[in-house]
Amino acid sequence: MRFHPEANEPDVNETLTADCYPITVAPGLSRLFLDYCTGAAAARPFYASLPPDTGWQMRPPVPAHWPELVALLAEQNPSQAAAPALASLGLGAGVAVTGQQVGLFGGPLFTPFKAGAAVARAREATAASRPHAAIFWLATEDHDFAEINHVVFPSRKALHTLTYEKAPAAPCPVGGIVLDDTINPLLDQAWELLGSSDAMEALAAAYRPGRTFAQAFAAFYSQAFAAQGLLVLDAGGRAAHRMGAPVLRAALERADELHAALFERNRELAAAGYHAQVAVMPQSSLLFLVDERTGARLALKRIASTVEEPKGLWQAGKQSFSTAELVGILDAEPERVSPSALLRPVFQDHLLSTSLIIGGPAEVAYFAQSAVLYERILGRVTPAQARFSATLIEPAIGELLKKHDLTLEQVLKESPSSMAQLLAGRAMPPEGRRKMAAAGTALDKELSAVLDWMQSQDSGMGRSAETAASKMRSQMGRLRRLAANLELQRAASMGSAAEAICKALHPGGTLQERFHGAAYYLASYGFELNEEIVALAAHTRHGHAAMWL
Repeated sequence: MRFHPEANEPDVNETLTADCYPITVAPGLSRLFLDYCTGAAAARPFYASLPPDTGWQMRPPVPAHWPELVALLAEQNPSQAAAPALASLGLGAGVAVTGQQVGLFGGPLFTPFKAGAAVARAREATAASRPHAAIFWLATEDHDFAEINHVVFPSRKALHTLTYEKAPAAPCPVGGIVLDDTINPLLDQAWELLGSSDAMEALAAAYRPGRTFAQAFAAFYSQAFAAQGLLVLDAGGRAAHRMGAPVLRAALERADELHAALFERNRELAAAGYHAQVAVMPQSSLLFLVDERTGARLALKRIASTVEEPKGLWQAGKQSFSTAELVGILDAEPERVSPSALLRPVFQDHLLSTSLIIGGPAEVAYFAQSAVLYERILGRVTPAQARFSATLIEPAIGELLKKHDLTLEQVLKESPSSMAQLLAGRAMPPEGRRKMAAAGTALDKELSAVLDWMQSQDSGMGRSAETAASKMRSQMGRLRRLAANLELQRAASMGSAAEAICKALHPGGTLQERFHGAAYYLASYGFELNEEIVALAAHTRHGHAAMWL
């Protein structure tokens, strides 16, 4: 299906087109995610709703902490562009939420895809007289620095990786890591690769020494999606954790109950032939503790109950705690108690009274497990929808696809080497190969007959004929080499084309959206690209779009 945005949609490029494919064209997706996207009956027990459900537009009840939450959002979103969304939330509007780790220079391309999908759904609900705002949750409490400290920008048919090397001494919440002067040479490289643009100006203003990763990422996306009224939220501080404390307290005081429920859910998933995104081990828990001295984020492990400690103990690093001691820390310093990947969406949706979560393939898989936590802690399960998924096709690459009669679906099945073979095979006309082979076979046959006859007539003439025939075969071999050299030249040309196509659309054998940095495309095509993403996200659900720029 080819989709053309309507000309009357705001700020949409009228020349934009997109080919829409089923999500199955994307490589490496789990069966659980695919069944969820297609609404398969086998996935239904694990989710609150399946596509294309719209019941999510009836927002959950407004919680008591709502005025405090709106005030926190206003503090973190001071621009005039955020005012309409904040006013709507102040009147009780619902929330479509998405989120991502706070990566270097805006992170991967799927980040604006997530934001665009949340904006599209919030608009859809608002148009149906159910006012909603889109909020981007900054995953600032994650501690995997190696996942967020680099970005890849395509430029001049090459892929350039920029890496911020100053790792923290111990695993700590990445959102609080402060950028030092080593960010400046990375900015210089980004200027050289991306050139001058509004997006590059926004990157330079956001990612500067003294800013944290969270502040830089928030500043960039607040500006990138200002026209769409996207709000950002960093919930890593004391105020947000105090509002979310009931969820964290439940994870402490009802740890064994929740652990048993997760263990049973994982068993049910396995029985249905699905995988569990997160393994549930005997000592695993749903919480981390931030060390008060080092700032390290330490996994809280559960120690079985004993006669002396009937409620069990907890271990973080080399320290042990009782449940009562951890509850005391939660009451006094709530920001030190941090939710795990399975608990985080429950914590998030308690804070935001979320109507709908927009998630990627891994997050959707998390929700199949987290549902049992939602039921026991919140008494409800927030519906989820898959984020917008697309491959952006730049004009030069689009011309190559047209020249070689390739579709995105074909590209996603090939490696650079197999793609080169495919293109080379198409480039060498089969007719030419057939004629060359036929000529060689005919020459050998005719020469053999002539040589046999001449040898039978006179041995001397036969020897002279052999010499002449050898020269003729040599010339035939020269013709074969000329044809082979031509094929090799074409193959080399096809190899370059295949490499360019794969680096642009299928880099490293993975989807472009997971590999390329978003800032490259925003710098090349302007922040207006985000409105085009929103427009396509409104029409493309649980599929994959080839977006022709």
